[in-house]
Amino acid sequence: MARSLRNWLGGCLLVSALGMVVPPPENVRMNSVNFKNILQWDSPAFPQGDLTFTAQYHSYRQFQDQCVSIILTECDFSSLSKYGDHILRVRAEFADEHSDWINITFCPVDDTIIGPPGMQVEALANSLHMRFLAPKIENEPETWTVRNIYNSWAYHVQYWKNGSDEKFAVTAQYDFEVLRNLESSTTYCVQVRAFLPDRNKTGEWSDPVCGQTTNDETTPTWIVACVLAASVVAAFLLLLGCFILLRCIYKKTKNAFPPRNSLPQHLKEFLSHPHHSTLLLFSIPLSDENEVFDKLSVITDMSESHKRNSGAGCSLGAQCGQGSFELVSQEGTPSAGCSDPFLLTSASEDDQRDQYTRDEAT
Repeated sequence: MARSLRNWLGGCLLVSALGMVVPPPENVRMNSVNFKNILQWDSPAFPQGDLTFTAQYHSYRQFQDQCVSIILTECDFSSLSKYGDHILRVRAEFADEHSDWINITFCPVDDTIIGPPGMQVEALANSLHMRFLAPKIENEPETWTVRNIYNSWAYHVQYWKNGSDEKFAVTAQYDFEVLRNLESSTTYCVQVRAFLPDRNKTGEWSDPVCGQTTNDETTPTWIVACVLAASVVAAFLLLLGCFILLRCIYKKTKNAFPPRNSLPQHLKEFLSHPHHSTLLLFSIPLSDENEVFDKLSVITDMSESHKRNSGAGCSLGAQCGQGSFELVSQEGTPSAGCSDPFLLTSASEDDQRDQYTRDEAT
């Protein structure tokens, strides 16, 4: 009895001398799914009051605070690099006292759990068409998936008849797979998970997705060929009909609205012959600048010889008055008989002058 009392008093004196002892967090672990990294722990039993916690990660030869004095028992480390090892630690705190640090090592690319992929199933005849969707990564763009992190990626697929315990396995290398030669009008269930061949690592199974195949009513090949040929012929006839219709419309429009400046048919035939075109070209009158006009001269005086000659000419019975004039042709030869009161000539000025000189000489 006395010995037990001495031990109790010694413990009290030791606690008073060393200060309050805060217990460290318990069961420290990392819960990482699709690179969403959550550090978790359990709060120790501490009768003095509620504890707070601080979590850190090692970076550039020193620790950086991630969560400081929180009452939660978890801290999000999803912002860590996905490659390499990371040292994480957490401690409990009460007032000015704190516990020792509890350290763990975490490598996201190796330790994260690959969640179940998404899956779409479509039943066609006696087959199931499946499309897989790789899990998305937290805090990354929508198009960035877990598959982009790893060099190798495949899918483990297992399917079975609904109600049966026998399962069949298939490995798919791509995001699309078809299960063929299934029984018609039968319900099949499918599950899928990710598989990393280079790391020999598998992900979690997805929830089963079931689909019922339909009756195998495959259309015969000759029917398909006939339908295709009929479609081609129908398309050809349609195009031919459109062409004929457009041609008729063009002719009707052309007859209803003839061109305004069209030439008559006889003129077109005339111009179609080369010699007619040449004659038409030379028959075009010259311009005003190249036109030549003869002068008109009026002579009022005549010599006596001209009068006698004129009188002899008038003796035939025609009455010629005095002062009559003689009509001279273009060659300068006097015409017999009476003439108009004026003497007209189409000769040039020099020919008239010569003719007048000859008449004076006579």
